[in-house]
Amino acid sequence: MTTQPDTSRQHDARPPADPAPGGRPPAGQGGPAPREPFAPGVLPGSGEPRRPFLHRVRRGRPEDPGWVRPAFLGLLVATGLLYLYDLSASGYANSFYSAAVQAGSQSWKAFFFGSLDSANAITVDKPPASLWPMALSVRVFGLSSWAILVPEALMGVATVGVLYAALRRRFGPAAGLIAGAVLALTPVAALMFRFNNPDAMLALLMTVTVYCVIRGLEDGRTKWLVWAGVAVGFAFLSKTLQAFLILPPLAVLYAVCAPVSPRKRFAQIGLSAGAMAVAGGWWVAIVELWPASSRPYIGGSQNNSFLELTFGYNGLGRISGDETGSVGGGGGGGGTGQWGETGWDRMFNSEIGGQISWLLPAALILLVAGLVLTRKAKRTDLTRGSFLAWGGSLLMTMVVFSYMAGIFHQYYTVALAPYLAAVVGMGATVLWEERGKVWASLTLAGAVTASAAWGYVLLDRTSDYLPWLRWLVLVGGLTGALGLVFVTRLGRRLALAAAGLGIAAAVAGPTAYTLSTVNTGHSGSIVTAGPSGASMMGGRGGPGGGMRGGFPGGGQNQPNGNGNGTQRNGQPGGGTGGPPTGGTGGFPGQNQQGNGNTQGNGNTQGQNRQGGMPGGGTGDGGMGGGGGAGGLLNGANVSSAARTLLSKNAGDYTWAAAAIGSQNSASYQLATGKPVMAIGGFNGTDPSPTLAQFKKYVADGRIHYFISGGGMGGGMGGGTTSASSGISSWVTANFKKVTAGSATFYDLTQPAG
Repeated sequence: MTTQPDTSRQHDARPPADPAPGGRPPAGQGGPAPREPFAPGVLPGSGEPRRPFLHRVRRGRPEDPGWVRPAFLGLLVATGLLYLYDLSASGYANSFYSAAVQAGSQSWKAFFFGSLDSANAITVDKPPASLWPMALSVRVFGLSSWAILVPEALMGVATVGVLYAALRRRFGPAAGLIAGAVLALTPVAALMFRFNNPDAMLALLMTVTVYCVIRGLEDGRTKWLVWAGVAVGFAFLSKTLQAFLILPPLAVLYAVCAPVSPRKRFAQIGLSAGAMAVAGGWWVAIVELWPASSRPYIGGSQNNSFLELTFGYNGLGRISGDETGSVGGGGGGGGTGQWGETGWDRMFNSEIGGQISWLLPAALILLVAGLVLTRKAKRTDLTRGSFLAWGGSLLMTMVVFSYMAGIFHQYYTVALAPYLAAVVGMGATVLWEERGKVWASLTLAGAVTASAAWGYVLLDRTSDYLPWLRWLVLVGGLTGALGLVFVTRLGRRLALAAAGLGIAAAVAGPTAYTLSTVNTGHSGSIVTAGPSGASMMGGRGGPGGGMRGGFPGGGQNQPNGNGNGTQRNGQPGGGTGGPPTGGTGGFPGQNQQGNGNTQGNGNTQGQNRQGGMPGGGTGDGGMGGGGGAGGLLNGANVSSAARTLLSKNAGDYTWAAAAIGSQNSASYQLATGKPVMAIGGFNGTDPSPTLAQFKKYVADGRIHYFISGGGMGGGMGGGTTSASSGISSWVTANFKKVTAGSATFYDLTQPAG
């Protein structure tokens, strides 16, 4: 670690603004100075020649030591290689979003609305911004795993770059490098920046938001608040109200600490809010004003309204657990609900801890230390402002995640990763500069000790995974911490060695989990990072294994590039201990059993599905999809016979087929390249289409086949029989059954008998 300038002596002074063309002085010191003439090829304000672009990229700022820019570029390259490694192993990843990406690559209308199929029957249950980069990539390069997932990996590299840029301005390049490395090596970040859920774009835009707010705190220029609002607006179009979690601490921080007059501060916050409303509201306004009869149904809503979706199923319902049309909520007040245990320690328990919490104890210690260090600084001090911006975002998001009673998945915690990494980078560097003070060296030692001890606990939860590593982490961390206690008595080399040993011990555990994550393909709707068993649902110490597109005790349904699937380590349903508080091997609220037998062709047979799926029946595949029908969380394995059946004369129909639940329909759509209607949306509980509408589609000859099984069906979330159940009953009673491979279809052009 390289020694940085002593920031403790700068807390009482606002940092000078970077020189810019026109010589703009720091805020509060008059207007912009007039431009000075300069010769072409000469840097303004100096006699130095302007360096070629590639030289500037390679060398960086003239005042930086020679190692800085190569180290930064090396960090970006290493992150890119890590996130791109064996990317296609995940196939279509979450087929729910991949189907929407495919649809958007075929139809601009589907692209705009985020439709699940190019015939625009229903949308995904999120706004479409996160789908747009992937859909454009597929338009250019064709449908493949790489075309879908490479944009996500590049977002991860960009997030590391933005985080580095945010910290190096005030805390030096070492802080930026530490933060960037911590972010890149966080297991849940390595998972989600290689996956196609909206969380990758959300994490990038939230990092950009904090960066822009800090730039505004630096010089008081309005443009940075406006750009922050734009970033939040587009983040809203990625994952709705989750984008707003960090707004309260950032708004209060700017209102109090910005280096401009109070009147201007509130005017700037108002402009930022306006920019946010425009950036996020234009799409909402168009959707709400568009005639419902000529646009797709808004998936996830019960009244075909995006505003209802925003404030209900995807908004306040996630907090309270009252999510109409969903599969149920969780428990509050420290209880254990259907989506895991809630309470102040949720981020540390067996469900979440291995995903994000490796350096969380150290981050909290360093956050407190940074605020103590700057307690006597001026109101506008940027060091304290940075701690409050990143730390406030971390705490606000962590508290909401800890107590939200609705649907909660482990991978949501990727939102914490940039904030946590920033606090670690800032805290480590400022305390290193103050290491001559006893309290600072003891705090550094305490942070390293906490990381080593907590790393040992997390690694011990998967005791069969690299059993030697937890002892190495503990011993190495305690040794490094001991060196930091006596850092003032050590020479420079020994001091740096102690610091390096402490950092290595702190990141060893998450690095191992990250490497395990990138070595494993992930598919389905619920995925987790780390080795098998690293995230156990059902509360602390609950039964079950790691959930990667399946259920505890099961394996993975990995689709390959052509829509088929291969089974790894068996099929969900083969063990006891289901998802949170579910039945044996089942989903919350169900008593679902499976025999877990995996055949050589990758198909899995399910049986005795009590409370089962609409149009179900023995042999159609359990949840997670063997054979023909997919389940709520995983897609189906589509055989070549089924693909041939659906593809024949598909151009004569608006939809080649219809299936209950989006995961089921998505598998067939990705396999055939033809639009497949998702009846009832993701859960199969959305009232789209109604039975009357479906009958009209059939009468008009717009749908060829109905795919048996899939979805959640009636009763879940809404408590009433869903439209999908009625459609399934009507189809099975009136149309001819056709078998292709192990899947069952109904030919909607051939009446029964």
